[in-house]
Amino acid sequence: MMARKTKAEAAATREALLDAAENMFIEHGVARTSLDQIARHAGMTRGAVYWHFKNKADLFHAMLQRVRLPFEDLVEELDDPTLDQKPLEAIRLACMSGFLRLEQPRYRRVHSILLHHCETFGDIDPLSMQNEMAEDTCSALLKYFNMAAKLDQLRPCLAPDIAAQIMQAMLGGLFHDWLRNHEHYSIYREGARLVETQLALMQHAP
Repeated sequence: MMARKTKAEAAATREALLDAAENMFIEHGVARTSLDQIARHAGMTRGAVYWHFKNKADLFHAMLQRVRLPFEDLVEELDDPTLDQKPLEAIRLACMSGFLRLEQPRYRRVHSILLHHCETFGDIDPLSMQNEMAEDTCSALLKYFNMAAKLDQLRPCLAPDIAAQIMQAMLGGLFHDWLRNHEHYSIYREGARLVETQLALMQHAP
């Protein structure tokens, strides 16, 4: 029982440090925030930070990992085996699930840190991280557009790789625009309109 309690307390401490890092990074930027500041903001010592994280880069990656939205995971969470025969619908539903999650404050805050409050230094390369996420999304989209083409659900004149690039570009543009203006509109509602329109244009009419 004691070991279980200690493990739970350690997990709670780790989460509290990540929460503190989010608050400090969004306020001061990643480069200008020290581990001492994060520890003080969390009401802990610097030693507590080093117990859970090797350095600031390790902490930053852990913070980002809490909100990663791999496209393939979004599809799997739908838990609908019929989507193998409806790949365009799988794309739509996964996008909607992602939009809904992005509207949660933590998801929006951490992605805003990555895009607008983080400079390249040490082991932290925000551009590389952004590129990795974009490539992962495009690769997953290509899988579903390939499935759609094999099922004759994609317009014959549209190659699956071009469809994936178009969709990725639209999603990336929407995401960046929304982060700059998140108080002005809902990415869930605007995203639904754009994704549904884009997929309708790509779909092979029966």
